[in-house]
Amino acid sequence: MARTPPERIGLKEKLGYGVGDLASGLYLNFFGFFLLYFYVDLHGLAPAAIGLMLLLTKLVDAVTDPMMGMIADRTRSRWGRYRPYLLFGAVPFGLFGVLVFAVPDLSQGGMLVWAYVTYTMAMVVYTVANVPYGGLLGVISPSATQRASVTAWRMFFSATAGIMIGVLATTLVRELGGGDEARGIMLTMACIAVVSVFCLLTTFATTKERIPPAAQNGSIGGDIRELFRTGPWIAVAVAAIMGVIAIASRAGSALFYFKYVVGDDGTPVFLFLDRVALFYTALALGQVSGVILGNFLQRRFEKAHLIIAAGALKASAIVLFYMLPLDAVWPQTLVQYFVGVGFGILMVLAFAMFTDIAEFVDWRSGKQMTGLVVSASIFAVKAGVALGAAVPGFVMGLTGFVAGESQSEQAITGINLAFALIPAVALIPGGIAMMFYRLDRRLIATVESELATRRELPA
Repeated sequence: MARTPPERIGLKEKLGYGVGDLASGLYLNFFGFFLLYFYVDLHGLAPAAIGLMLLLTKLVDAVTDPMMGMIADRTRSRWGRYRPYLLFGAVPFGLFGVLVFAVPDLSQGGMLVWAYVTYTMAMVVYTVANVPYGGLLGVISPSATQRASVTAWRMFFSATAGIMIGVLATTLVRELGGGDEARGIMLTMACIAVVSVFCLLTTFATTKERIPPAAQNGSIGGDIRELFRTGPWIAVAVAAIMGVIAIASRAGSALFYFKYVVGDDGTPVFLFLDRVALFYTALALGQVSGVILGNFLQRRFEKAHLIIAAGALKASAIVLFYMLPLDAVWPQTLVQYFVGVGFGILMVLAFAMFTDIAEFVDWRSGKQMTGLVVSASIFAVKAGVALGAAVPGFVMGLTGFVAGESQSEQAITGINLAFALIPAVALIPGGIAMMFYRLDRRLIATVESELATRRELPA
């Protein structure tokens, strides 16, 4: 009996799913770009205190991310397993993002408590919406090819978020703040929150879950043990963590680098873009190019090999950027574009591989744990963001950074370490991890074919 071919996903649904990552991308890019600067340079908190906050909140994520994945896997509703969390999580997602920057008039200690509480809650509601969003990708189609195509649109919108932050954020902060940079950052975040809520609701309204849930799921403990004995997941998670650390450390230290090392005063250098905006826009444009290139190349080459090559490109470009003269605006912009290309290739392939791994686990063990696999993968990415964002805080704290003053030679060295050397070195373990990834295209084709046969058999 011939198997029924999987339903083809239309452009409307691909766009509808992809736009959901615009919400996530706007949040993570804005937090990564402005959070450390907001609390350290504008409000005078110690860099190490905020760096520690970014790390400690990941202890909460270490519990909430897999928990949310397992809850979503076990959800049964008229909207499916994963989509209802987009509907009910959208508004809290927007609200807590704004509260992070809506700091009342508090003492330094009170402000630190506000930062801890609001940022932790922002990450919790991010988990409630984003983990099921990622899980939805695993059940949107039984076809690896279809999922890869949807992933490409997801990563396109993720990169578009970076472009929007790069092109618009510093300008909006300047214009909305009217001379009050902290107020401008808060109001810009409010605009982002409105857009993000709309994006999540759009994803809910335009997508469909096509892989039916199993009659029953295994035990939670059994699911977790299954995940941690899955070598391919560990390999991709390590590569994703290290790849994101490199980008997050550069993003978190960029405002400090251009202000204190380059001596940039925020004057536009191209249209209304200052050097910081140009730097971030080049990264995002490169990321878009990397997503398109990675989606094309994966049809001919193994994903693991492409991720290794992308890491090498990123590391080389980061080092070259550092070696260029400080006033070499356009050569630096070009090199930063290639950092983005490498990052775009990494992300589009990593998220496609995570859903491949979920199907592999189902094929090997009979366990449907897409939400857990994807949530653990999202935690890996968030851990990379947090570790990367914490690096500048700790390094600058150790090297004597003083907000708003001329920096010592040691403090300048600390900024350079966070901006260039540490990000380049961080990419090496990720490349090594991918050498142990064993899910090649032939095995994935076997998994897809055999799972399709199982799912068509009568219960």
